[in-house]
Amino acid sequence: MSDDNKCSTCDDSSCDSRAARPGEASDATRERQAIAQRLCQIKHKLLVLSGKGGVGKSTVSVNLAATLAQAGKRVGLLDVDIHGPSVPKLLHLEGTKLKGGEESILPVELESGLKVMSIGLLLPKADDAVIWRGPMKHGVIKQFLRDVEWGALDYLIVDCPPGTGDEPLAVVQLIENADGAVVVTTPQELAIQDVRRSVRFCDQLKLPVAGVVENMSGFVCPHCGEQVTLFGAGGGETMAAELGLTFLGRVPFDPAVVTSGDQGRPLVLGEHHSETGRAFGRIVRQLLDTDLAQASEQRPDGDRLNVAVPVAAGQLCLHFGHCEQFLMFEVDAARKTIGARKALTPPAHEPGVLPRWLKEVGADVIISGGMGVRAQSLLTASGIQVVIGASAGDPALVVQDYLDGTLQTGANICDH
Repeated sequence: MSDDNKCSTCDDSSCDSRAARPGEASDATRERQAIAQRLCQIKHKLLVLSGKGGVGKSTVSVNLAATLAQAGKRVGLLDVDIHGPSVPKLLHLEGTKLKGGEESILPVELESGLKVMSIGLLLPKADDAVIWRGPMKHGVIKQFLRDVEWGALDYLIVDCPPGTGDEPLAVVQLIENADGAVVVTTPQELAIQDVRRSVRFCDQLKLPVAGVVENMSGFVCPHCGEQVTLFGAGGGETMAAELGLTFLGRVPFDPAVVTSGDQGRPLVLGEHHSETGRAFGRIVRQLLDTDLAQASEQRPDGDRLNVAVPVAAGQLCLHFGHCEQFLMFEVDAARKTIGARKALTPPAHEPGVLPRWLKEVGADVIISGGMGVRAQSLLTASGIQVVIGASAGDPALVVQDYLDGTLQTGANICDH
């Protein structure tokens, strides 16, 4: 065999990093290009890391993903914990079979629209052990990123195993433009020491830290409301301040988290009014505010947004295509204030007409109770943010709740 086919580093003709012939891309280059092409439809990629096991990282990942989906975002959740995948159990997906062709894999899609992929969905039995070395783990993570048909997403949440080993390293290396890491800790100093290693890991790999979540931060008594610091409180916030990191918030210890996890239903879907549910809402609001701020920097009008609400009889219309009018609110996203508003009469409802019309009248955000999948995709492709699952009510109050980050959304009620 010609020496031209050998890797200049290891002198191995089978190595993917061997030099390519002139005009020929190497296997590694083609794989990177394939991954980049697959992930280019995903706006934000966030890793969830922890330096220590047992801090509730997977629970945080699942509830963050579910809360983002509730806020009208298109979300994917990738579980790369090869040896201890928890996501299938937490979402009641055990025994679910994946679908796909020879060159692609379809993630499992929940009723909320959340798309999920995990090695646990490929195991014959939930308690089967995966006994792999680093190269095999790197290979399957590469396959998840290259072959899973995520489609267009606003967020891909990647749930990594604890520590700074093969799996998080592979994800950071393969997702070359990841937005950052959400680092999860518990308040006690023993966990904080390990989490600091995760922060150093991010620093060395040039991965931004999106923020720190302090999980199991106190216990709120469901009977009297008194808070007890079972594992202490404030350690994660103090560490974030010392390292100059954003502190995203505290999530209290809640027995309902254990129950909901065992039942396979994220707590935020049934207990979003609880203190724990509100905590996740505040964390996601910070992530969305960052997204909103970045988007406003790209607009010539800065923080000014046009928020469209379909209305019927003066109330938010639950069905997007059945409204009498759209109320268009001009808002200041930074100051969270509503300015001028105007009523607009839409054209006759036909497939594809309303999304084009909303783009023409300058809508930046639309808030609705229900909307078909095709309309959502057309609006998103036009750069319009879609928030669905809102309840009927005064349109101005709905918009104010959206600005304040307190808008409660449920399932998409549209049956199209």
